[in-house]
Amino acid sequence: MVAEPLTEYQRADIKKKFARYDHLNSAEQKMRMIAWNISYHFRQNWQGRTTFKGQLVCDKKVNAIRYKEYLDEIGIVSSEVLISSIDDREGEDSAYEKSLDKVNQFWKKMMDEHGNSKSYEKNIISRFKNQRDPEIIIVVDKLLTGFDEPKNTVLYLTRNLQGHKLLQAIARVNRIYPDKEFGYIVDYYGVIENLDDALQMYSSFEEFETDDLIGTLNNITEEIKKLPQKHSELWDIFKTIVNKRDAEAYQQLLKDESVRVQFYDKLANYAKSLKVALSAIQFHKEVEDKKIARYKDDLTMFLKLRLAVVERYSDEIDYKQYEGQIQKLIDTHITTEKIETITELVNIFDKEKFQIEVESTTGIAAKADKIASRTAKHISENIEKDPAYYKKFSQMLRETIADYEAKRLSEAQYLSRVQEIMNNVLNHNDNELPEALKGQRGSKSILWFDSRSIDRKNSG
Repeated sequence: MVAEPLTEYQRADIKKKFARYDHLNSAEQKMRMIAWNISYHFRQNWQGRTTFKGQLVCDKKVNAIRYKEYLDEIGIVSSEVLISSIDDREGEDSAYEKSLDKVNQFWKKMMDEHGNSKSYEKNIISRFKNQRDPEIIIVVDKLLTGFDEPKNTVLYLTRNLQGHKLLQAIARVNRIYPDKEFGYIVDYYGVIENLDDALQMYSSFEEFETDDLIGTLNNITEEIKKLPQKHSELWDIFKTIVNKRDAEAYQQLLKDESVRVQFYDKLANYAKSLKVALSAIQFHKEVEDKKIARYKDDLTMFLKLRLAVVERYSDEIDYKQYEGQIQKLIDTHITTEKIETITELVNIFDKEKFQIEVESTTGIAAKADKIASRTAKHISENIEKDPAYYKKFSQMLRETIADYEAKRLSEAQYLSRVQEIMNNVLNHNDNELPEALKGQRGSKSILWFDSRSIDRKNSG
């Protein structure tokens, strides 16, 4: 449209001039669309349930400032710009160009706020590391080398980087942090094509740690390819269940602790893979909506099952490594059911609360399993206080469970038996004690002491 009034030669010349990457990178509509994409991507994958941060790399100071204006206008993510002094060349800025009014105005504002360039840089970095905002820090050359913030998880690239600088930039999001399995590179420029050359040229440099070079980058499609296998491996645990809608059958199968551990592990792996897949546009393009819905529904069902068996069998599993990201996955993509957060298990000594918890459990066998597991947990925590006493009830509990599993007890008998054992443990009752001493805490040790005294007095 711009070239329409020009001659054919002039049209060819202007197309050639404005087809260069640096001109395209500064096109307002392109920058606005990237800003929207960054806002949506960060909100869907990191914002809220995680403490992770992002870094946006631009080609010029003026474009860094423009991206902040667009992000602020959109209002989804918070950001700050960190650039060098207006007297310093940075990115694709020409040494012979005068600073634009926008850059001058921005720099004056920063100096008024922070006092000097050192305080400006120190304060922005401190906010990024220690405060909730900014969620994204916008840079040109700064912080591409020597900047370590493990929460920095996603790098948005809108400029050309090559060789040493490309490797250093990737290393910014390659630091270990709880709940963080991957660093992410979102490439709006085509930078990743340069990665192989960079690795070959700089792999011998001493300043790079081995972890920065080995497995530096994996295409997200490779992780997506693993999703069907992880989905199948999770379902394979339950292949013996005939009626896939029988919730009790799933919980009964997970009675074996080793099977439960396998289930927790497979579920975590599946959830992580699904989160990665759902964050990638090609997953939504290449996989049918019906299949994606199945993946989400299965995750919902298995998370509910996990919650049920953790409570039923009184497990204490270390799931915190993935809790934030998986909850974010649920918040963003799964809306059919509310997934409850597991809280600390109610102790059987808190009789009223524990009774409410038991009554809320569906099924006689499930109630019995919950009582049995919680009683066993109490015994294991207190056995050192009175080994002989607690070992006796531990044995009784194991025998009761074995009798039920061998079909020698009905569900009702199983429930009655474990309730009786729990009550005896709580009341410190022992049928072998004299009636006068039953129910008295420490009565076994008193009896033992008195019997020795009587033996001594009546030794003749």
